Amino acid sequence: MERERRDRKQIEAKEKGKKHCGFKRRKAPIEGISSMAALLRTLIVFPLLLVTVHSQFWLPNPFRGSNDDQDKNPGLKLPGITIPILGSIGIGGETDKADQGANPPFETDYKGLWMLLSADSGANAMHVNLLPNNKIIMFDATAFRMSTLKLPNGECIPYKDDKKRDKEDCWSHGVEFDYNTGYKRPLKMVFDPWCSSGGLTADGILISTGGWKDGTRTVRYMDTCEDCDWKEFQYTLADARWYATQITLADGGFFLVGGRKSFSYEYVPPEGKSNAESIKFPFLYQTTDIEENNLYPFVHLSSDGNVFIFANNRSVLLNPKTNKIIKEFPILEGGSRNYPASAMSALLPIKLYVKNAATIAVEVIICGGAKPQAYTLAQNSIFIPALQDCNRLQITKPNAQWKKETMPTPRVMGDMLNLPNGDLLILNGAKQGTSAWYSAEDPNLNPILYSPYKPMNQRFKVLNPTIIPRMYHSAVALLPDGKVLVGGSNPNPGYNFTAKYPTEMRIEKFSPPYLDPALAIHRPIIIEEASETTLTYEKNFMVQFRLGESFVDKRDVKVSMYAPPFTTHGYSMNQRLLFLGKVDVRKVFPTVYQVNVVAPPTREVAPSGYYLIFVVYRGVPSKAMWVQIK
Repeated sequence: MERERRDRKQIEAKEKGKKHCGFKRRKAPIEGISSMAALLRTLIVFPLLLVTVHSQFWLPNPFRGSNDDQDKNPGLKLPGITIPILGSIGIGGETDKADQGANPPFETDYKGLWMLLSADSGANAMHVNLLPNNKIIMFDATAFRMSTLKLPNGECIPYKDDKKRDKEDCWSHGVEFDYNTGYKRPLKMVFDPWCSSGGLTADGILISTGGWKDGTRTVRYMDTCEDCDWKEFQYTLADARWYATQITLADGGFFLVGGRKSFSYEYVPPEGKSNAESIKFPFLYQTTDIEENNLYPFVHLSSDGNVFIFANNRSVLLNPKTNKIIKEFPILEGGSRNYPASAMSALLPIKLYVKNAATIAVEVIICGGAKPQAYTLAQNSIFIPALQDCNRLQITKPNAQWKKETMPTPRVMGDMLNLPNGDLLILNGAKQGTSAWYSAEDPNLNPILYSPYKPMNQRFKVLNPTIIPRMYHSAVALLPDGKVLVGGSNPNPGYNFTAKYPTEMRIEKFSPPYLDPALAIHRPIIIEEASETTLTYEKNFMVQFRLGESFVDKRDVKVSMYAPPFTTHGYSMNQRLLFLGKVDVRKVFPTVYQVNVVAPPTREVAPSGYYLIFVVYRGVPSKAMWVQIK
């Protein structure tokens, strides 16, 4: 605490030192310089100063590029004097590192705030996806034949039980959830989506694939109209996809890999079509052990269009055009990382510039998991500690090696979300055991904030705990207001409200540290009606925002672009956060600014679709604006 107070005083001292717009106090003139020389210098310098300031505010810089941030010529130099270039709006360039600004992020002791949003989600939030209409789709399994929300208009779905007897299911197993009001609209699902996968199309339609029993080869479509419901095509996929992973490729298609006893992958066909066969993938067979530990593989699209696939403790890079493995990475030691030994995985923020290098760096992070034998031991009520490491791998780098660090606590079947300011939020899960029914103990109630670009021993921060254990079958979503929706948890076969870890229907919102009320005055506000929302690859676009600051350095303003993921079983599929190349920041009215940025260069870097745009000022993000890139 004392150290944080000292750091804050240092920051405040720096801020006070900038009140003169970067001009340093000059020492008294050396005796012997004539008054005539001083007058001559004033007559030369003052007009040049006026021209310099005027041009910085009103004239475009014709020499902008990827290296304008290096500030090699920081001022106008004359014999015996240097006129500094002002460090305020519209002046200076972005730095080589997207995480580095002119000033550090605002410091805060705030450790987050939990708020109960809804006491009853209607259906357990096993699977979650935010849609571009600002609604959350949440759904469970039909296998349990119950929820807390009935289908509308007395509708029931006929089915046969295990003894082939005719039954009716009158419950809703999916909902459209309004995270602003808590209102839930029941949705109809016929073919079981239990432990399925999903993602958004370029037009914002949610496509869900696979599931259990009658749903294992099903593809489902959920559009964004006010009364839309699921459209289901039962026999679309070639192989059973239960615990499979789905990601979007550069061409906008979906790549679907794995599933229980499905050592293959396939590409989701157009609506109404079916796949005749899949593509065998021996890598999945090779990474299966006696407890599997390779279900829901971690799959990420790299910036070159190739696909990173991680299963158990091994990973490869696959070319989806040739269906060939082009690279195998080092084994990640320490334990297993995929279901049931469920770790967490995400891409670190992808940094883009006005002019990008030939290779755009992509780095994967994997945290937590369990020892390979954890599942078998848990079936005998022996719950061993989860893994406590975080591991990073730059997959675009030749001879890449895993870099390991240690989390404050062990964690299995947690969730990991990219936050709009570049931090990552780790939450949910347990400290002992593994995924699956009745297989974990010691809920991990404290979220962890991970700041990937801070010094090695300063990256983790323990945040305020929830009072609700979020065990197996939990899910999360980053919301446009910067808060995090948290729901689910059901380590029981069916709906059980009296178990030690009951079926959880409560929905929470968590406010990360950047929503500290003391930082609210520093929070940008996007002016959506004055901003561009349809983007073209590699083209400039403009975002206007309000910011109640008397002094704004361009280097302290960033724009991030977030792809909302499909989240289930501790893995957020298709999640990616990009920091965009910044051309300039200009003041257009008092407290109103305009930032001009460059859209992502290719579909490999950012597949076509809907994204959330945030303006971030010194670590504090605005509320988001939806954009679509085509």
